Amino acid sequence: MELLTIGAFSKACRLSPKALRLYDELELLRPARVDPDTGYRYYAVEQLERARLVAWLRRLGMPLASIRQVCALPPAAAAREIRAYWARVERETAVRRDLAGFLVDHLTAEPRKDTTMLELRYCAHSDTGRVRPANQDTAYAGTRLLAVADGFGPAGAPASSAAVEALKFLESEEPSAGSVLNLLEEAVRGATEAVRDVAGGSDTVGTTLTALLWTGSRLALVHIGDSRAYLLRDGGLFRITHDHTVVQSMIDEGRLTAEEATAHPQHAMLLKALSGDTPAVPDLKLHDALPGDRYLLCSDGLSGVVPDARITQLLSTAPAPDTAVRTLITEANAVGSPDNVSCVVADVVEAAA
Repeated sequence: MELLTIGAFSKACRLSPKALRLYDELELLRPARVDPDTGYRYYAVEQLERARLVAWLRRLGMPLASIRQVCALPPAAAAREIRAYWARVERETAVRRDLAGFLVDHLTAEPRKDTTMLELRYCAHSDTGRVRPANQDTAYAGTRLLAVADGFGPAGAPASSAAVEALKFLESEEPSAGSVLNLLEEAVRGATEAVRDVAGGSDTVGTTLTALLWTGSRLALVHIGDSRAYLLRDGGLFRITHDHTVVQSMIDEGRLTAEEATAHPQHAMLLKALSGDTPAVPDLKLHDALPGDRYLLCSDGLSGVVPDARITQLLSTAPAPDTAVRTLITEANAVGSPDNVSCVVADVVEAAA
């Protein structure tokens, strides 16, 4: 077996001797031989391929723990894991790109000449449905805050309630469009702590959370899990959240079509949620509001069984938020939703003089 000194191996694989020593300590890339007297490391030529893979993955920004897992896999499985990792990076980059775009627009936008005062007309309701024995959802709508949370686990109902309750102080705040995302991020930290107290450190108890905070001209979105937010504008329905689920990640990676995902056995498995486990980072966005906009927040008890085309039809024809909420929940139950069904509908309207 041909051996290379750590210096020669470093030049060949483009990993510094310092990095090689670190990877040895982490058992990620152990030397083929260590001199018992000097402690000097020697590497086999056959180890160059693994070392180069480690170097490439580090350039991608992959964490060391993930690199260890990838390196232990056969090539085809390793390729799938790298594809999945990069899809996650692209999703997270897209969120940061949206935020950067908002900041650029916010800092360079001309003062708005339209001084029309806007406000929300809203309704919220949560229904146990026809299958589940109890309701683990929470739905809330107020003058500034709209929220839906879908709890899971043995204490799912207290978890969803705790998450929404932790946001309700925002009703008394008057945030500017420039500060609202920071305020919402702080509120979500409080919601995370509230859910963790309920969960008692268990990762089997938690909740999704999708909420909108009204500033008077914009709506700030916070989202984690698979509850959804939609915007109905000019007759078109736009989903403004991205599901944090296993099947959605497989769709993003090209391993599933949207049609195949509906029948996938893991369609309800979450990748991110508020739980008693490691804190997860939610998506944060800002949306400009226009008179006539209609927003829908819902748990997957609705979106999982009622197609977007049907949601569009029902939202478009309902004259008021309360009618829309009742109609959507009735539809979900009629087509046999196996889950609790929660909806919040809010219209952006010109304020009364």
